[in-house]
Amino acid sequence: MNRTAALLLVLALAVAGWLKWQVVALGDQLDETQRENSRISTALTDTRTAITTLQAAAGQLAQEEKSLRNDLNNAHRLALTREQKIQRLLNENQILRDWFNTPLPADVARLHQRPGFTGAANYLRWLSGGEPVPDTGKQPEK
Repeated sequence: MNRTAALLLVLALAVAGWLKWQVVALGDQLDETQRENSRISTALTDTRTAITTLQAAAGQLAQEEKSLRNDLNNAHRLALTREQKIQRLLNENQILRDWFNTPLPADVARLHQRPGFTGAANYLRWLSGGEPVPDTGKQPEK
């Protein structure tokens, strides 16, 4: 019986050692899982913060767009009112109609001529290549 008891004791110690090893391995897995969970929670918090920030920015952009559209509508209304007033005045006053139909001086007409631009660089190139407007205080040279 001593042998059987010793064998059972060795077997019990082996099982206890194996169980201890399993507990340590499971503890290590639990620690790693908790660290991974913490990383995921941090990433999720960062993502939620970014989403909130983007939603706030999108809301502000929508408000600004609405404001710009209102400004544009107001500008269109003012332009239409101005155009109607000019047309009414032209219809009412022959002297004003004659002045309105008089061609602009050549230097002024030249200021109104612009080529079609394909971008800001083309506009700047055209702008810097223009001729200066004569000084109105001086007589043009002949």
